[in-house]
Amino acid sequence: MSGGPDSLALLLLAHAAFAGEAHRFAVATVDHGLRADSAEEARQVAALCAVRGIAHATLPIALDPGPAVQERARAARYAALAQWCRHSGLGALVTAHHADDQAETMVMRLNRGAGLRGLASMRARAVVPGDDLPLLRPLLGWRRADLAALVSRSGIIAADDPSNRDTRFERVRVRAGMAAAPWLDAAGLAASAAHLAEADAALDWATERAMEAIVVGADGALLFDPALPRALALRVLERVIARLGGTVPRGRDLARWHDRLAAREVATLAGVRGDGRGNLWRFSPAPPPRQAG
Repeated sequence: MSGGPDSLALLLLAHAAFAGEAHRFAVATVDHGLRADSAEEARQVAALCAVRGIAHATLPIALDPGPAVQERARAARYAALAQWCRHSGLGALVTAHHADDQAETMVMRLNRGAGLRGLASMRARAVVPGDDLPLLRPLLGWRRADLAALVSRSGIIAADDPSNRDTRFERVRVRAGMAAAPWLDAAGLAASAAHLAEADAALDWATERAMEAIVVGADGALLFDPALPRALALRVLERVIARLGGTVPRGRDLARWHDRLAAREVATLAGVRGDGRGNLWRFSPAPPPRQAG
């Protein structure tokens, strides 16, 4: 956790929820080393935890302040936190993402033309990106202002990260745009993301049922009846690729592959050969490329 108001609110709420049992959780602060004040902010969080009897660790990571720094920082932060959780014997990583974060994420993904899975945004229960460690977000129903007020009432002064006002970053620009449009209801957007997450889970359930109908041919090929809604067929294709040992590609590439098969063509994607010429589509590992010479 950082020393910002969201993370501090999570610390205070966890301490209250586990009153007298602070040993049941621990706190980690990732120091990206990108700001001169970050080390001092980590020390302040450590001091707050020490007063409350909460175990704390500072996780320094080396990060070059170059292009796409926020995306690289996010990946490095999650990797460091997942490793720390396992080393500390913790069963899950808990973050302070809240309803305003959720709404901003949804707007960013709308701008990119994201599909259902992307628009469902952050889930209350997920896994750490790049890992299988459980990731919990218990504050998705809280507003940013309410968390800040909770910290203020406690008498704690939260850290001020100037990157939260740096308009070079997409999230900062979206946040400013939403603040300038009071008719946009962050709570409503967050609720819509939750509804979309339920629809996404329903599609996953239907995909599992569709996978049960796949037949293995005499030659080991997977045979699939494509008479499904396109959104569901795309998810089946993801599972087919994974089942045959391929790495699931981006949604755009998967959609193009589906459309070629639907046009009764033969096409290969992620090491899997698909044949759409029959009533049942056939899938098998693509033969290795011919060696030159």
